[in-house]
Amino acid sequence: MHVGFVLNPIAGMGGRVGLKGTDGKVAEARARGAEPRAPDRAERALTELRERLPDAEISTWGEPMGEEAVRAAGFEPAVLGRPDGEETGSDDTSTAVAAFVDAGVDTVLFVGGDGTAADVAEALEGTDTPMLGIPAGVKVYSSVFAVSPEDAAYIVASYERTERREVMDIDEDEYREGEVNPELRAVARVPVAEAMQSSKQLGGGTVDALAEGVADDIRAEPGKTYVLGPGSTVGTIKEELGFEGSPIGVDVWRDGGVVVEDATEQEILDALGEENVIVVSPIGGQGFVFGRGNPQLSPAVIRQCDVTIVASRAKLDGVNVLRADTDDPELDEELRGWWKVRVGKFETRMMKLV
Repeated sequence: MHVGFVLNPIAGMGGRVGLKGTDGKVAEARARGAEPRAPDRAERALTELRERLPDAEISTWGEPMGEEAVRAAGFEPAVLGRPDGEETGSDDTSTAVAAFVDAGVDTVLFVGGDGTAADVAEALEGTDTPMLGIPAGVKVYSSVFAVSPEDAAYIVASYERTERREVMDIDEDEYREGEVNPELRAVARVPVAEAMQSSKQLGGGTVDALAEGVADDIRAEPGKTYVLGPGSTVGTIKEELGFEGSPIGVDVWRDGGVVVEDATEQEILDALGEENVIVVSPIGGQGFVFGRGNPQLSPAVIRQCDVTIVASRAKLDGVNVLRADTDDPELDEELRGWWKVRVGKFETRMMKLV
């Protein structure tokens, strides 16, 4: 197996500091103290690949786009080129992928989000070379990603056939304003595997009774701090509580009022009290509770909170299982198991988080 590996080093950096993405926001993310997310996820995938496929041939791009992560996993890669400048961009990704195709790789494995996926897919257009994503972006709408870094390694080492899947992306400036308009960027060939994530569904089903029930419970718990996640389902709960909130951000509520609106990870940590509850809804079609669209809800935040999962019945009808991808494998393991998901004013449904 000959794998072409490329890493978008800034993917996901804007998430925990409340920027909902990193496109055009790298300097601001760094100014807010953002730490790179993608390199650690790359190393997790490559270390697992080394275990499963120790004789794999790896071609990669120079630092910060892959070389160090490949070597850290124990491979001796062929470095086919290097980025043009200190700050990497989509042109660097496209150039790297074109070099991988010329080198005859069997699969292009990349780390990033939807924008990186679009860059890779467009560079592969007209070829039969499959691609597979290790998710590291804030928004991951496309169906070309493995569920987790470890799953990506498993898929690369074991897949037997491929299929065509859509690569979607959204305008991050519109996204920050609460507008979500996914655009089809490409159709790419990807491995067929159960550990591939689905494309994101945008919603469906009524949640009014659910929101009323959850809001009543929140009002009945004075002194408790509620960390209210993004999305339309939790957004309806926020409206029931009497405030608009951030449709794609995290808001903190306590004792009848908003403590922090559109909070960063650190602002959430600063606002937590003695008793804390995270209220989140799984992403439709994918089932992710943590790790997609809400990186502000970091392992440090989750470990200090109870978790309430809410969803409309219609959303759960399109979700087989719940998932978590928190950047902390030990926490992911702790979260696995059966959960009660609130689906109505009083009703719940049992769902398994895997």
